Amino acid sequence: MLDLKIINSTLRQLEEERGIPKERIVDAIEQALAAAYKKEYGKKGQIVRAKFDLETGKTEFSQVKIVVDESIVRMDEETDEESADENSPENQKTEKKEVSGENIMKTESEQGEEEDPRVRFNPEHHILLEDARMIKKDAQLEEEMIFPLESKEDYGRIAAQTAKQVIIQRIREAEKDSVISEFGKKEGEIVSGTVQKIERGSIFIDLGRATGVIPYEEQIPSERYRQGERIRAYLYRVEDTPRGISLRLSRSHPKFLARLFEIEAPEIANAVVEIKNIAREPGSRSKIAVSSHDEHVDPVGSCVGQRGVRVATVMSELGGEKIDIVEWSDDPKKFIADALSPARAEKVTIEEDRRRAIIEVPDDQLSLAIGKGGQNVRLAAKLTGWKIDIQSPQGETIAEADGEKTEISEIPEATAEKEAPSE
Repeated sequence: MLDLKIINSTLRQLEEERGIPKERIVDAIEQALAAAYKKEYGKKGQIVRAKFDLETGKTEFSQVKIVVDESIVRMDEETDEESADENSPENQKTEKKEVSGENIMKTESEQGEEEDPRVRFNPEHHILLEDARMIKKDAQLEEEMIFPLESKEDYGRIAAQTAKQVIIQRIREAEKDSVISEFGKKEGEIVSGTVQKIERGSIFIDLGRATGVIPYEEQIPSERYRQGERIRAYLYRVEDTPRGISLRLSRSHPKFLARLFEIEAPEIANAVVEIKNIAREPGSRSKIAVSSHDEHVDPVGSCVGQRGVRVATVMSELGGEKIDIVEWSDDPKKFIADALSPARAEKVTIEEDRRRAIIEVPDDQLSLAIGKGGQNVRLAAKLTGWKIDIQSPQGETIAEADGEKTEISEIPEATAEKEAPSE
């Protein structure tokens, strides 16, 4: 006899801790009992169902038969046992055909199906329409007819093992569905967890009911992580793989930066201020372009915050990554000039057909415009989507950037290299 207190306690625990609905577990129990019954007492081809009552602990078993006629099944002259398991390997004879030098094995049942698509009548699985209507006047083709079976209490070892496997499998499936449902809603959001382990460059994060992974290429190069450390990351993909649920996390993704500003700036969360584009070199420097849908709200000021507190909080989360915030403009000349901030551009020439911008910069601004290793002009090109050429007042091209790489000529010695300050 099943202990109902233990069962109900287990159901509550699974529901609270793993998020598996009680109904899914009861369904798993019923399927397991049906599988055990069929294993011990059933016949080949039978469809057995079980109904488990949580209040009384009693189980009712029933057999399901499908209503058919001769348009669906064929009435072969053979034993019930043969018809009950027509697809079993031991009951199939094979013949070998030679086609284009290749051996093709075809079963006798497959050959028959080519000529007659109907399945064999199985009295344990089917009931003829005329017989069904003797029981139920309005019975229809392919309808299910339910017949009660004798309840059994004693199950053999193999049947019990089958039931156990069914329950374990169904619980795993239910838990997987629950995890997908929970984290599927969080895809595209920031999640928090604890560093579980670091293996082959990947960081595994304990997110409570699931484990996420930050691949090496999605990490900030300058950061180092320790086991047990609390960490936040951007959940960019939830996958159902053969090896289980895969939660892909990132700290280098541009949208991680966007979500951090959304948390810090209510104007962004309320869609008054919009982040139009982001150019990022994780751990080093980022540029973001913002615009306001309210003329009374300063988009740059909203992101920077009073005394720079908002942008400072985001920078701190990113390990000191410098962030330049510029205002988006439909005028490419203005937008490109602002994107080179903190350098000052004297003149911007646009070549629309080549999507190229030539920017003239004073000598004392050249290093600032280019940035360390060409980073500033490279990020400006990536942010605006324009190829940018930096020229000196003498018309000499000093740097060329397309957002992916930067080619730098020799900077005049009189110009000292300056690294652009953060906002």
